[in-house]
Amino acid sequence: MPETTVEALVEGGKATAGPPIGPALGPLGVNIMQVIKKINERTKSFKGMSVPVKIIVDDKTKEFRITVGTPPTSSLIKTELGISSASKEPGNEMVGNITIEQAKKIADMKDDVMYGKDLKNKVKVVLGTCVSMGITCEGKHPKEVCEEISKGLHDDKF
Repeated sequence: MPETTVEALVEGGKATAGPPIGPALGPLGVNIMQVIKKINERTKSFKGMSVPVKIIVDDKTKEFRITVGTPPTSSLIKTELGISSASKEPGNEMVGNITIEQAKKIADMKDDVMYGKDLKNKVKVVLGTCVSMGITCEGKHPKEVCEEISKGLHDDKF
């Protein structure tokens, strides 16, 4: 069955029938408002961020399915902390502080595409990104918090 794929970058929860989605879907004969509604439902947790979206349309039945990518971990961290950029000197200058709860939230958002056998390990991946961005965790260096997680000192948070 032949399919047509439309790819677009949309703001989380704010897709519209205007460009780039509407004009690309118009000739395919699908209900554009249904597509927009589904995209907005699936991307609402990424409010304020650009999110990659694929709309796959069955050329015969006009049925569609949507896949939503996730923004990079660094973008999620910046949004969560309300900062505009990472540190220019991550080893010397710290630009923010993340909590383990916030790191868990980001790990959950990236669950489908992040390596790690469980939530603890995925949080450690998020904290690894914090190292290169100049962001502390719970007021400590992220590597120190990763070691604490490995030792079970934060098990009550998982």
